[in-house]
Amino acid sequence: MKINVERGALLKALGHVQSVVERRNTIPILSNVLIQAAKGKLTLTATDLDIEIVESLPSDVIRNGAATAPAHMLYDIVRKMPDGTQVQAELIAGDSGRLAVSAGSIRFELSCLPQEDFPQVSAGALPHRFRLAASDLMSLIDKTRFAISTEETRFYLNGIYLHAAEEKAKTLRAVATDGHRLARYELELPEGAAGMPGVIIPRKTVAELRRLLEDAEGAIDIALSDTKIQFIFNGVELTSKLIDGSFPEYQRVIPTNNDKVLMLDAKEFSHAVDRVSTISADKTRAVKLNLDKDRVTLSVVNPESGTATEDLGANYSADSMEIGFNARYLLDITGQVEGKEVRFLLADSGSPTLIEDTEDARTLYVLMPMRV
Repeated sequence: MKINVERGALLKALGHVQSVVERRNTIPILSNVLIQAAKGKLTLTATDLDIEIVESLPSDVIRNGAATAPAHMLYDIVRKMPDGTQVQAELIAGDSGRLAVSAGSIRFELSCLPQEDFPQVSAGALPHRFRLAASDLMSLIDKTRFAISTEETRFYLNGIYLHAAEEKAKTLRAVATDGHRLARYELELPEGAAGMPGVIIPRKTVAELRRLLEDAEGAIDIALSDTKIQFIFNGVELTSKLIDGSFPEYQRVIPTNNDKVLMLDAKEFSHAVDRVSTISADKTRAVKLNLDKDRVTLSVVNPESGTATEDLGANYSADSMEIGFNARYLLDITGQVEGKEVRFLLADSGSPTLIEDTEDARTLYVLMPMRV
């Protein structure tokens, strides 16, 4: 194998694929990236056995072939090479265990592992296929992923639940919850998504996909079965196993009879929560909201540090009440509100609260209160 490739293009592709490689591996070959050169194209593959990323880019292929090299080390080598240089990679003749990587007078020789040892992750049959705009897929991730649970015992909550919903209208719906809060986002059901199984996309896959989408334009081709999902765009192919579990009946925790309506300026409220929670040792301490006619008082009490309060104007005409929320959770939700105002639909100080973006009917949040 012998190739010439522009340093910037190679660095970008290596940046995409090496991020899936774990820093510590009990299986040595999983620390490597598979490099394949043929027909004027360079293909890079990395996997952790749950996720596989394959990226192709144009290359001057002098000699067809394949090799594996340490993913993070190769990325660092290319990253430190001068901008605009041509990088040459070549298997050293008579020594299939070493890869020479050079640019001008710079030369590295890397130990390789046999390409035959690199695992082939088969996607299998993916009968359900549809397309989403890159911007829609980014929104779907951003509006929900902060609510993904990190508690490994409830593994079925460690991802985004993606499914076709048919209530008032046919929608593609994404839901994430950790038991304390729930985020829901929906889009018009794309052609081909009807009848798809409900799938749980793992947290790591969501993070890798979101990183890849930073450079994406146009449409994303999505294919899935009940065990795997694949995303194809811009020469990148990401295939992932899905979480094997049943997502809970989330509809049961979405309140429908909350009759107290509180309207607040979203940015003003977010900044106020951030300010008063400064007194907390961490952002998980409850912020108490005292609701009166057209006014909200935010307060935090920390026995070790002191207290903080702030008054805000609001649109509220129901009975006075006190309710507490996790400050971090409030900031996560208000950080996703794009409209000028945020709407809280409340029942009482012990029941789930519904939070809505007044200018985006596709989003919905549920937040459990805290004792204060």
